[in-house]
Amino acid sequence: MSAGTHAPAPRPAAPAPPCPGGCTFAEHPGLPAPEARIIWHADLDPGTIGVVALPADPADPDSIHIAGIAPWLAIAIDPAGYEHAVLSDGWHHIRLDIEEGRLAGQDAVLLHYRLRGLALAETRLLPLRRLLDLCRHRRFARSLFPRDSRIDRGIELLRVHDALGEGASQREIGAMLFGEERTAHEWSGASDSLRSRVRRLVREARDMARGGYRQLMRRKS
Repeated sequence: MSAGTHAPAPRPAAPAPPCPGGCTFAEHPGLPAPEARIIWHADLDPGTIGVVALPADPADPDSIHIAGIAPWLAIAIDPAGYEHAVLSDGWHHIRLDIEEGRLAGQDAVLLHYRLRGLALAETRLLPLRRLLDLCRHRRFARSLFPRDSRIDRGIELLRVHDALGEGASQREIGAMLFGEERTAHEWSGASDSLRSRVRRLVREARDMARGGYRQLMRRKS
């Protein structure tokens, strides 16, 4: 996908399949994580909202002013010309796939939200509420973005993966995570619990790096 060009008129072709990594960057991938706007493919991000974006009169109370959401908006365009957008401040995100029409180059748009079924619609309701609240109040409501209970575990796995990349042993990883004193006391003790915990973390970090990260947004808390 690329960024910064205009999408053509509505197209009959389907969006391109995801790349092996499952995401694209609407900005340079070398940016720090809070600054980069990562756009996950809809197959991996169950909260992605499909929309039709039609040009609108800015005076229409149902229209969304693009300038009003521009500080958070990044758009990537796939080879078929479809826009894939994310609204993000680096910590929160709302994903849109523009299935017809475009956001780029518009002053205001009227969005038609494509929801269907029971299970599928349920995964879109919270992201839709987040979008409506952002458009109305120009901020990401904390009440609509509850803390993910898996964050601490994810950070721990990232630290383990980085340590493995630097050639650290499992004992060194244990000392990094749980402290030198505890590791020295328990590593060769009667209980194998600390070593087992480190082994599980190492195994999970490697599984995550091999592609398990693609399922993070699909998992329940």
